[in-house]
Amino acid sequence: MPDTPGWGPQSPQGPDGPQDPQAGPGHGSPQHGAPPYGAPHYGTPHPPPPPYGWGHQAPWGPPPPPPPKPGVIPLAPLGLDHILGGAFATMRRYAKPLFGAALAAYAVYAVALGAALGVAYAVTRDHYAALSADGAEFSWEHGRPLLVAYGVVWAAGTVGALAVNSFVQATTAATLHEAVLGRPTTVRAVTRRAWSRTPAVAVVTLLLALILMVPLGLLALLFLSLLLLLLTQWVIPFGLIFLALLVVLPLAAWLYVLFAFAPAAAVLESAGPLTALRRSVRLVRGAWWRTFGISLLAGAMAMIVYLAYQLPLQFAAPEPPAVTPDTSASDAMADQLRSQTSLYAIVTLLGALLTQLTAAVFLPLVTALLYIDRRIRKEGLAHTLAEASSERR
Repeated sequence: MPDTPGWGPQSPQGPDGPQDPQAGPGHGSPQHGAPPYGAPHYGTPHPPPPPYGWGHQAPWGPPPPPPPKPGVIPLAPLGLDHILGGAFATMRRYAKPLFGAALAAYAVYAVALGAALGVAYAVTRDHYAALSADGAEFSWEHGRPLLVAYGVVWAAGTVGALAVNSFVQATTAATLHEAVLGRPTTVRAVTRRAWSRTPAVAVVTLLLALILMVPLGLLALLFLSLLLLLLTQWVIPFGLIFLALLVVLPLAAWLYVLFAFAPAAAVLESAGPLTALRRSVRLVRGAWWRTFGISLLAGAMAMIVYLAYQLPLQFAAPEPPAVTPDTSASDAMADQLRSQTSLYAIVTLLGALLTQLTAAVFLPLVTALLYIDRRIRKEGLAHTLAEASSERR
């Protein structure tokens, strides 16, 4: 996969007509040999689409030919079936680079976090033993080292989780970059491309978290105020809580969807964090409800898969042995329970890992395909993709 920037903004002229002037100046199609969404450059307008073509029925003659489909999606405005089908097709055809890079990242994170916890325990073992001894009382002499050590581990784990999740989002977009054009790729190529864009995706995630903290922080302050009122035995205005939820939660959802395309833009356009956020706002404009609905549907599908695996395990959990006067029988049942519990824990852990890994890949895939759909509709990206796919075959 090329390391050069790609997926830059296209011409403002697209299938839906001229782009909003506020969406920025237009860009031409990439030079020969450049990535299909090549680095933004100005001054070369993209040719307008033909009056009749893919998806347009002429008033006479035979029906139009279907749009080209070099990869997992047709190069035309995408419907819900194309978006979900493209996500599943990418997961199936590009399983090795897609899941391989994500699984390696989560494995490195788990090993590093486990090592950090082990070091923290080794350093504070004496203090922990002093506090956990029978009849011991809490003292800051022993409690402070524990708080500091495990606080550092928590902070490092949070930063590591941000880095890993950003890397997984970047690998998803980088894999989709090749899947749309129907080109093969490898774990090494995807990892190299994703690693270079992980800092930008991480900054985008942090900025989005800060933006969402404004309404959610106001809601937290409201709940804290109501808790203080409850402790002082004042009358609690529960209607105010309901009204706050009606205002804050829709505002948080609106902001989240408005900036949902920023990670994809940061990877596929090699855009900076602020540029990626602005690009997301411009592309979501006019399609907020569609983006929200399809994203919500994808989240519900991921939740259904998780529950379909976890709920049967809840009913299959081993029960504790009954207490009987026969000690040897009780010991045998306890041994059997321990073996069943170990197997149950392994199956549960593997299932949770697989469902979490699938959700971590599936949801960004759907969002990135929505991003491509908006660019096809607003910027005429399908023509550029068709040219790029034919040139590279």
